[in-house]
Amino acid sequence: MLEVTVMSKIDCPLCDKAIDKIKPLAEQFHFDLNIVDIYQDDELLEKYQIMIPVILINDEEIDFGQISKEKVRKRLLELNRQI
Repeated sequence: MLEVTVMSKIDCPLCDKAIDKIKPLAEQFHFDLNIVDIYQDDELLEKYQIMIPVILINDEEIDFGQISKEKVRKRLLELNRQI
């Protein structure tokens, strides 16, 4: 099963918008959606602080900042073909 992770933080309107874009894809692609607050982990904070939101699919960085739903959808399609 695919796992989609959104690197996020509290009070991040851009992160909320990214999550809203990704959630509808879960019905089509049947993935687990995890939302991770980077402020709960110093390593994640250092890595993603200026990039959030960041979308990862199975730990692969797919997009960040202004999230493109089509870019994420395209990668999900590619990965579904491999399964």
